[in-house]
Amino acid sequence: MSGTAGARMRGLSKRRGGAVSLGTVAVTGAAGNIGSVVRKALRREAARLILLDRVPLHPEAGNEEVHTVDLRDAAAVESALVGADRVLHLGGVPDEAPLPDLLEANVLGTHHVLEAARRTGIERVVMASSNRVTGFYPAGHLTGSHHPVRPDGLYGVSKVAVEALGRLYADKFGLSVICLRIGSFEQVPAEPRHLATWLSPRDAVGYIRAALAAPRSTRFATTYAVSANTRRFWELPDPAELAYVPVDDAELHAAHILGADLPADPTAPQAGPYAQPEFTLKHLRP
Repeated sequence: MSGTAGARMRGLSKRRGGAVSLGTVAVTGAAGNIGSVVRKALRREAARLILLDRVPLHPEAGNEEVHTVDLRDAAAVESALVGADRVLHLGGVPDEAPLPDLLEANVLGTHHVLEAARRTGIERVVMASSNRVTGFYPAGHLTGSHHPVRPDGLYGVSKVAVEALGRLYADKFGLSVICLRIGSFEQVPAEPRHLATWLSPRDAVGYIRAALAAPRSTRFATTYAVSANTRRFWELPDPAELAYVPVDDAELHAAHILGADLPADPTAPQAGPYAQPEFTLKHLRP
């Protein structure tokens, strides 16, 4: 660890009112659905926010710095991340797409973020993975991060590679990397599957805040980021790895969801329609 990086990490251990100071936090994909919500929450807790996206952003607070960056441009990514203490990596293609596009945006883009972190002395990277890395487990199976991956499509495959890159940089270069397998991020659950998979905005912020502030001794961790849904089929985090307990439950919205009263098929894939061949076939060469 360089002297500058070490000084930054020692500064991050200080507490303000019982909370860990986040220092300067960089957020990729800051214009996205999750990025927009997290941006508002973190600007009150971070000394400075460095916001990256490929679409133009505008500062909304005095502690915000914005950069229009394509994650495929390694030099631009590294330049934007200089001075950051921690990185929240949300950028990339967020759904099924042709594999070359996913490899370029999600896998190569993640590599550029991790490499920039290594080169500039950033020691904590929180990365958005996806529940879709295990979408082929049946709905009756309580799935944890220790179970082998079963991606439900090409997007899931790209997120498996993202997690593998995080593990590599943790093991080989000593970065502290936490991968969050994001659930169905919605303001409110809107379909029967969401009763198991919903991630509320409040819980999303809670998971991300906990991951950014986790002890440096957490070298690598992968966990599902899902609300405390009665019908969930993913394990909640081990408190030793991530000190956050979700508070919202999709069941409170069940009365407003068509089909919520029908029994779920425990043998059906957790991914629901994402596991259907047609969902991927349209992205393959005819």
